[in-house]
Amino acid sequence: MAFKPHYPQPFSLSDAISLDVPVITEEIARLQHSLQRLRETQDLLRDYLQDSKEDDPEITKAVKENEVVIGSQDERIEMLKIALRDKGVSYNEHYNLSTAISQPKTVAPRSTPQAIQPEADDEGGLHL
Repeated sequence: MAFKPHYPQPFSLSDAISLDVPVITEEIARLQHSLQRLRETQDLLRDYLQDSKEDDPEITKAVKENEVVIGSQDERIEMLKIALRDKGVSYNEHYNLSTAISQPKTVAPRSTPQAIQPEADDEGGLHL
């Protein structure tokens, strides 16, 4: 499977494929939430630049940097979708949630505590 990212990524496609499905889907949800916030910030920054009478180089720089981050995260989501397909999992709208839904974790049942039988000592006290 050939995939060549356009942006530097923290993992490769083969790394993504090696992850468990719940990890992949949680990462997709996390990235989607991040992208939602970034896009909201972009809108605010662009509105500010449009309404501002003066050009603000720092805000302009932030908008450009955010565009790169948005592109990188969009690409990362696509990599994770490819990893899901490689595992035979169809990507659907269920994974477009903006919050991660964790699958229930299995917990080993606790053993039933044994009743503690106090022992009497020679002085009439109890040892627990």
